[in-house]
Amino acid sequence: MSDSAVLQRYVTGRESRLAVPGEHGDGGACDDLGPFGWLRGIRERAVMLELRRKDGSILAIGYGWIERVAFDPSEGITLSIGGQKVRIKGRNLNAELRPSVSLFEGITRHRVPWIREADRSTALTAGDNDTVIDAIEW
Repeated sequence: MSDSAVLQRYVTGRESRLAVPGEHGDGGACDDLGPFGWLRGIRERAVMLELRRKDGSILAIGYGWIERVAFDPSEGITLSIGGQKVRIKGRNLNAELRPSVSLFEGITRHRVPWIREADRSTALTAGDNDTVIDAIEW
């Protein structure tokens, strides 16, 4: 085995600064949980949070700009970003979809890369314990 083959095997087998860019892309590293995405890897962190509305408009916010995240069951989740507020309204926004997987916790730990509003049919057919995002206001 040549030196370059050994080096390539070593580099691609581990997370490293020397790894080839794009080789470990997200290729399935994000679970689609319906109302939001969840990064699978223990050390995975999203750089930005995409807010996707039903009408197709999208706003991406850098996690580094989020100053405060507040949850109030009657009002939803409020993100404070540079003096502006983003509201995420819905139901069961702090409920666990799986063990240790909830929208609020995911946002606070940078594990949620995107959030999307539910369309009308999804909102109507969702169970009582399902997380449903009715509106995202910015």
